[in-house]
Amino acid sequence: MTPKISWTCKFYVSPGSAMACAVIVTPGLLRGSVAAVSTQAALSRLTASTLRHLTLTRIMKSKKKTDHLERTASVIRQEVASPAKVCGAADESPSVKSLRLLVTDKEFSFKAGQWIDFFIPGVSVVGGFSICSSPRLLEQERMIELAVKHANHPPALWVHNKCTLDSEVAVRVGGEFFFDPQPTDASRNLVLIAGGVGINPLLSILRHSADLHREQANKGSGYEIGTIKLFYSAKNTSELLFKKNILNLVNEFPEKIACSLHVTRQTTQISAELKPYITEGRITEKEIRDYISKETLFYICGPPPMTDFFSKQLEDSHVPKEHICFEKWW
Repeated sequence: MTPKISWTCKFYVSPGSAMACAVIVTPGLLRGSVAAVSTQAALSRLTASTLRHLTLTRIMKSKKKTDHLERTASVIRQEVASPAKVCGAADESPSVKSLRLLVTDKEFSFKAGQWIDFFIPGVSVVGGFSICSSPRLLEQERMIELAVKHANHPPALWVHNKCTLDSEVAVRVGGEFFFDPQPTDASRNLVLIAGGVGINPLLSILRHSADLHREQANKGSGYEIGTIKLFYSAKNTSELLFKKNILNLVNEFPEKIACSLHVTRQTTQISAELKPYITEGRITEKEIRDYISKETLFYICGPPPMTDFFSKQLEDSHVPKEHICFEKWW
C-alpha cells in the first residue's frame, strides 16, 4: 500500500504514536467482556516507545515482504486496538465474504476510506482490511463492515473458514487515504476509480458522501458535496461487490451520484437491471479524462498496475497531485 495524501487528510494521532502495534493482541486475549476490558486497560498502559519497539520487533521477524504491518509501518494509525465482535457475515460474491463487527469502544472512530489492523486470537499474522461502511453506521449502531477476498493469507483464511458469529477480534484504524470534508470546506466533485476488492474504501467514501448530502438536504447546513462518479471494474458481474447498494444510491440521488460498472471477462448474460450500467471492457483513460476539472478530487484503489496507470494519466493531464489520492492493495 503506498498512499498519497489528499487535501482531505486530517490526522488525529500524533506521529510519535504512529507505530503502535502488532503483538498487542495475543491468542486467547479476548474471551469475554471482562477480558476485553482488561485488554483495553493493559493496552493503555503501554508507552509509545514500547509500542514502537514491539512493532519493529514484529516487522524484523516478518519474512513476507507483503506483510501488512511491514508495508504500513510508517503510516499513522490509532494508538491501541479496540475489542470487536462478529455480529454478521454474508457471501458478497463467490470469492468475497463480508463481515459486520460490533465495536462498543467509544474511543474507536474512523474516516471514510481508512483501513483497520485486524487482530485474530490464535493467528499470529495481522490482517489489513479496508472498512466499506460509512462512519455514520458506527456513530448510530457501533458497527463497521468489511469485505474480505479469499486468499491463502492467514487472516483471510480465518475469515472464510473459521470465523463465526460472536467471534472476538480486535481492530485498530490507520491510513492516509480518506475523504473527511469539514462543513466550511469548498464543495468538490469526486471521481472514484475501483478495481476488484478495491471498491471497499471507495464504497465507504460513497456512502459517507450520501450521508453528507442527506444531512445538508434535511438541515440546510453542513458540507455541500458536488457530483460523484464511480468507475468500478471486476472480472464479471458476480464479482461486482455491493452492486445493489451502489445502484440504490444512484437511484436515490440521480442528480448527484452516477456509476459505470465494467466487466472484463463476462461469460453469462447480464441481467436487465444491471445492463444500463455495464460496460464490457476495462475502464479507459478517455472516460476518466472527461471528468477532469479544478473542482474534482480523484480517489483510486485497486491492483497496483491499475492504480499506477490512472495516477500517471491524471498527472500527465495536469491534475494537481494533491487532488489525486490512491491506495494499492497487494
